Amino acid sequence: MGLYKRKNTWWMSFSYQGRQYQRSTGTTDKAIAQRIHDAVRGKIALGQWIPEERQEKPETSFNELAEQYTAWAQGRQRAFKRWKSYLVKKLVTRFGNLYLSDVTTQMIEQYQSEILANGKKPATANRAIAVLAHMISKACDWEMCSADVLKRIRKVKHIKENNRRLRYLSKEECQNLINACEPHLKPIVITALNTGMRKGEILTLKWDNVDMKHGFILLDITKNGERREIPINDTLRGVLQGITRRLDIPYVFYDNATGKPYRDVKRSFNTALRRAGIKDFHFHDLRHTFASHLVMAGVDITTVKELLGHKTLTMTLRYAHLAPSHKVEAVKKFDVFMNSKNSDPEGKKSQNYYKFMTLNGNGLTAEAKMH
Repeated sequence: MGLYKRKNTWWMSFSYQGRQYQRSTGTTDKAIAQRIHDAVRGKIALGQWIPEERQEKPETSFNELAEQYTAWAQGRQRAFKRWKSYLVKKLVTRFGNLYLSDVTTQMIEQYQSEILANGKKPATANRAIAVLAHMISKACDWEMCSADVLKRIRKVKHIKENNRRLRYLSKEECQNLINACEPHLKPIVITALNTGMRKGEILTLKWDNVDMKHGFILLDITKNGERREIPINDTLRGVLQGITRRLDIPYVFYDNATGKPYRDVKRSFNTALRRAGIKDFHFHDLRHTFASHLVMAGVDITTVKELLGHKTLTMTLRYAHLAPSHKVEAVKKFDVFMNSKNSDPEGKKSQNYYKFMTLNGNGLTAEAKMH
């Protein structure tokens, strides 16, 4: 039982003999609506309420669903403000005037085609359909539409995506990019190169999440919803120590003019790319650069997965092809190990080799550090 709004009018939802009812209170005043709702509940308790069987349950429009879904999603879903709210607005533009029961499989597939025809990628179309499906799913939970509507939406298949893009910088390009950055951008780029953090994670990073004493950045809120710990290497430590910390601003990176964190650094980043002569590169590719150099340095895929905060190992395996050339050196080291054992009865060389492998297997080698 409860009250909710539909176009400024308060509606009440209640159950009677196992059946859900929705009725308009006919008022925009919540206090009056609450009294009407309480009166209905009182009649139900006394067995005096008689349902108006002839009055059909009103149809719910997509506009009405969007209003309730937006109110529900805010504060519950981290991604809503980032991109879901934008997609909901797009969906309202396309389906807003329709009743939920009028939405068909063909309509959704046509919408997919329109997105692709406008030059958008399959991933954009798939995200839109995923949000639409979730909205209809919640509508079913809230008894705003029948399960048949959701079945029609779920018949729409996602378009195959090509997510094989893997663009990363060489060591020289990393240094050229850093040198081309404006003062405010340079520490942000260095942080990305040395941690693999996402842009949103960096721009919203607070000093409370930076543990300089133990050498870790602690991310409580991440894209996959899991806590992540990122080691601070010497390069990043030097950068963080060089940032002037203001007690009245909790963020590590902020705009001096406003005292607030940067909303985006796209313009200054693109300027730095032009100065460095780097083409076909996005800020997110700094994350690919971090992961690629880890793999090429001999770091195992599982460790790379943990550092990147990937939910599954499958997401990290896209970097695995960078390892084969370095496996040759690993086999050579094994050969040295086996041969040294025969010529070293006391095992001194083997012990030294084991220490060498341990040190180089649990972190970045000196060659892998990006300055």
